[in-house]
Amino acid sequence: MTTASIRTAVTAAVALLACVASALAAGQASQQVYRYVDPDGRVVYSDKPPPPDARDPQAKRIGRNTIETSDLSYTAAMAQERFPVTLYSFACGTVCDSASALLNKRGIPHTMVDVSAGDGADKLKRLTGGLDAPALQVGDQYTTGFNENRWQNMLSDAGYPKTPPPRTAPVGKAPPAAPDANSATTQTVAPPSKGGYPQ
Repeated sequence: MTTASIRTAVTAAVALLACVASALAAGQASQQVYRYVDPDGRVVYSDKPPPPDARDPQAKRIGRNTIETSDLSYTAAMAQERFPVTLYSFACGTVCDSASALLNKRGIPHTMVDVSAGDGADKLKRLTGGLDAPALQVGDQYTTGFNENRWQNMLSDAGYPKTPPPRTAPVGKAPPAAPDANSATTQTVAPPSKGGYPQ
């Protein structure tokens, strides 16, 4: 290889690297856009400077376009539309906290019905015929008592993803840990005697 051909190859490589760096910088930086009125009276927006005969020229800088989207994946949004999730619960301690933590850990959007307040107990009784809480409703299916395996299977059968979407906001206080996934026991909290649920 001659010195001239080496020099030409090095020059081409440097030019290529400069083009790549310029393209990357242009993609990350804001872009210059021009607005002007052409001789025919039409308003023109262009990334090229206006011609000398343009009227009312204006230079504007714009950033990259962004589109606001849902935090839910397409799969989760479809599952939510077809099989909405409702958790019937109250302040019953570890059992109810674990039930809520399971839904939050999977990132499942859900409606919370507090059966100790308002007409929550009536809603639960209409659904299940009883007052055993926590209860999970997925679409028109429901189960009473917290059983992690059964709840996980109901949610998966409805099409909800097993993992939550990536976090986009700072993490707050972590929910209480759910019981061991291998636990096959069902935990139900019986309602207190007449007088309603404890607050």
